[in-house]
Amino acid sequence: MKAIKKQMKNGNLYLGIAFFVMAVLFYSSSQTYEQQSQIAFLGKLLKNEPFKDFFETISFVYAGDEVSIKASGYLKFIEFFIRKGAHFGTYFLMGGSLFLGLYPRLKVIWLPSILGWLAATGYAGLDEFHQMMTDGRSPLFQDVALDSCGALTAVVLASVLFIWHKKSR
Repeated sequence: MKAIKKQMKNGNLYLGIAFFVMAVLFYSSSQTYEQQSQIAFLGKLLKNEPFKDFFETISFVYAGDEVSIKASGYLKFIEFFIRKGAHFGTYFLMGGSLFLGLYPRLKVIWLPSILGWLAATGYAGLDEFHQMMTDGRSPLFQDVALDSCGALTAVVLASVLFIWHKKSR
């Protein structure tokens, strides 16, 4: 337990988490859409199509394509939100981990905040470039923006909590 606390305190554990997330994302970007698709699983899980009436009222455009049940069907509509949630969540984890990993080394809040966010955003761009070279995948600027928002949310949240914690001492 002491070893884990030491790794948390010096930031190594968090940097390890960030690099693990990067490795998972690299592997994920190497897969085709068909390899990643959760449609069959969702079909078994959501046989009764819960909340379909409500979801049918939702329609918007993302990356030039309509996102709605009418345009793509119930299961692909649900999968869209799972995929975009995964984008936001993984980059939230990466941005927060980079901030927490860099803070003990830099000892100021603003620099690890900027570096953590920029590094995660840069990786998002590289990840979309990697997808461009994978069959059946299409890189989207909108996904980079979503990933960047996930990282920024984590960095801002961590910064605010650090500042609040320092002031409450």
